[in-house]
Parts: sequence; structure tokens; C-alpha cells
Amino acid sequence: MEIERQATKLGPLKLNVPSSQVLDVGCEMNKVPGSFGVDIHPYEGVDQVVDLNVTPWPLKADSYKFIIVRHVVEHVDNLVNFMRELPRVAAAGATIYFETPHFSSLNSWNDPTHCRHMSSRWHEGFMEGNYLAAQAGTFRPKQVHVTFNKSLRNKIGALIVKLRGLDKWEKNSAFVFPGSDVITVLEVVK
Repeated sequence: MEIERQATKLGPLKLNVPSSQVLDVGCEMNKVPGSFGVDIHPYEGVDQVVDLNVTPWPLKADSYKFIIVRHVVEHVDNLVNFMRELPRVAAAGATIYFETPHFSSLNSWNDPTHCRHMSSRWHEGFMEGNYLAAQAGTFRPKQVHVTFNKSLRNKIGALIVKLRGLDKWEKNSAFVFPGSDVITVLEVVK
């Protein structure tokens, strides 16, 4: 299955995965074509209504090779429980694609339903050997990227990231030259 450009900000992703093994978590009305979509609201196209704050989710374990989580992690009440459920429903070695507003983006702050504001390192506590890995699932990072809007001011932020790295930009320049979204791609370790 090929996930098209509008499905991810990283561009098209070529997957050797049947569409039946792709889960779109919190898909709203923008479910990736062919995937199995879950959302708290019964929007058109949602395959199953699921409250992601209530665990365990009513989804079969070890079922999905690719999971898409776009603009969801900033909304969940308990991120540890949420991150525990992802590897439960994922197959071993599955890829999880996260997209969330960066803390420097107005989009992170404009929505009163956001419970947290994410940096490029939001996932690190869940990585192998870190403190949350024992409570939730264990993951390996595959890619972390911050996107920027097209304005000149935002292009300066992108240049700082390219020259100095994400950490330096976040610590010193993120609110002056804001990012848009954090893209995090993780591999499930079982």
C-alpha cells in the first residue's frame, strides 16, 4: 500500500504492508484510504468508534504493521496508557508514524483540548532502556523531524535546525523562529 503525500508530511511512504494491517488512530474524516480508522467520534469513514482514553482498546492484539497517529497524542489524558496500547495492537517490528504540533507552533496553543505541548524529544522516555519503557511499550526511533511553514521567518528556523541541530534550535530559537509539527517515526520492539 502506498500512503499518499497528504497522509504524511514526510511525503509518500512505500509500505510492503496490506492495507488491512494499517491502523489510522484518531483518523477523524481524513482516514488514510484502505486503512482501518478509529476515532472517538462517528465521522463518515471511521471504521470503529474508540475512546482512546479508555484502555485496553477494543482492537485485536498484534494486528497492525503500520500505525498512523496524526494530531492525537496531544489530546489523550494519559500518554503512558496510550503508548502502552500501541505496541499491544502492533505486530512485532511495526512502524508508528506520529504527527503532533510542535510546542512553538500557535496550533499547539490555540486548541483548548490539547493536554500537552510536544518537543522533538517527547518520545524519548519510551525508548529502549528508558524509564517509561517498562510501564508502556518499548520503541526504537527511526526518524524525528520538525516541519516549518513557508514564511521567511520559518525558513530561518529550518536553517538553524540544519546548521545547529534540533536541540539548539528548541532551546534557543524555537519561539523566535517557530516550527509547525513534530514528525516522529518509531519501531515497536517486542
